[in-house]
Amino acid sequence: MTYDDFKAQMTRNRERVEENERRVDISPNDLAAFRGLPKPIHTLVLAEDWCGDVIANLPVLARLARESGKLDVRVFLRDQNDDIMQGYLNQGQYKSIPVFVFFDGDFREIGHWIERPASVTALRAKRRAEIFRAHPEFGAPDAPVDQLPEDVRARLSTELQKVRDETTPFANAEVIREIRELVSRVAA
Repeated sequence: MTYDDFKAQMTRNRERVEENERRVDISPNDLAAFRGLPKPIHTLVLAEDWCGDVIANLPVLARLARESGKLDVRVFLRDQNDDIMQGYLNQGQYKSIPVFVFFDGDFREIGHWIERPASVTALRAKRRAEIFRAHPEFGAPDAPVDQLPEDVRARLSTELQKVRDETTPFANAEVIREIRELVSRVAA
């Protein structure tokens, strides 16, 4: 389905996806690189509407597609397309999403991208560790959150959401950078 069809069938998180779409900032240099691709690139996406990384990263791809006119995006629901998913397991074993698979005009794979940039994972892990060090009442970072008192759990959730919000511009830029590196192979 198209990206708009995917959004239309969403049963949750559509508002968050659309808000993330609005927040994506594509630099003129990045946009020029995508617009300058010699041919359109077919892009297969595996996604589900419950996944935080889909909610965060699919809107970045969608904006690149819309504004460049060079990415032909088609979304497949991961849970209904296990045959495709099996070809793109994260670390050979995890059904991580989103998965973006890029194909040239003859549907030869150029490359694929899974879940989120490692740099984003590292930054958010660092920031999460800082939160737990600064707030001993949150307990250990690897302890089950559901065992915390309700008020403490709510404060932790607020702190973690702040980290996500503060790191979103960096995360979006990293997604764009990694996708740009992948699709630039078509111009080589």
